[in-house]
Amino acid sequence: MKPLHPRNQITVAVCCFNAAHYLPDLLEKLISQNCTIPFEMLIVDNNSTDNTELLIADCVAKRKLSIRYVKEHQQGIAYARNRAIEESLSSQYLAFIDADELPKESWLQTAVSTLSNQDVDCVGGKISVLLPYRPTWLSDDLLPFYGEVNHSMTSFRITDRSTPIWTGNIAYNTRIFQQGLRFDTRYNRKGKGVGGGEDVIMFNYFLQNNLTIIYNPYMEILHLIPDEKVNRRYFLKLHFIAGKNSGLYEIDIDAKKIWGVPIFMILQLIKKSFHAIYLRITRPHNYMRETMNFSHQLGMIYGQLKNKLISSR
Repeated sequence: MKPLHPRNQITVAVCCFNAAHYLPDLLEKLISQNCTIPFEMLIVDNNSTDNTELLIADCVAKRKLSIRYVKEHQQGIAYARNRAIEESLSSQYLAFIDADELPKESWLQTAVSTLSNQDVDCVGGKISVLLPYRPTWLSDDLLPFYGEVNHSMTSFRITDRSTPIWTGNIAYNTRIFQQGLRFDTRYNRKGKGVGGGEDVIMFNYFLQNNLTIIYNPYMEILHLIPDEKVNRRYFLKLHFIAGKNSGLYEIDIDAKKIWGVPIFMILQLIKKSFHAIYLRITRPHNYMRETMNFSHQLGMIYGQLKNKLISSR
């Protein structure tokens, strides 16, 4: 049975899959964090095939670091995050940071200071991105799809979807998880795949249930973007998967349908395809957003078709 009165400490959870090359720099940054309460580092290894386990064992043995290492055998980020929750219920707070991120010096203390207000359930902060190079088509409005968050330089309570925060840089009061709340594993991302969306569902749940979410810009991290994500295919696949999940799990529309797909969705897909082609010809550096919208719409139709197939079995 989990303790009803968690210890006054914060667990910093890193969920990783084949990310050993990132971990040394991240661990150095975490070790140097100043915090007014005790904190522990938790590595949740989601079936890595690289040397993650040996690297952590070496850090513990040679540097006497206090790191808890666990393996989560169910593949996917949602399962890994849920394992981190289970492992952190004895702590008052839980912070998530990804292996390919680096926290600023004030990161952990800002999280603790914000959560020390007992009315606060969750806090997230600023995420900057570091690109290996920048092609001309990669405009500023695409950076949020790499996780960039920069709402303002002032802390405020989040009350709607226009100012989201994400699990790459977030901390919770673990009381919200004591009754079984977990990330939705239907919105799962496996291995090196893209997409997911479990954090979007959790964020929306918080808003719908009037939990207190704070944005604090001084809880800041740097997100390192690998070469393989600096291409158009990444954005199109990301939006297709998001659309597929929406069509499969969220959309239930009472409208005229063909093969289980609302007719208006098909018409929108045709419209977006023509608009994307028009922009490709007339404004080749500005067409990506509409192409991403097309990919999302195509994903929704695919999700609706898949939902129809599942329902007919």
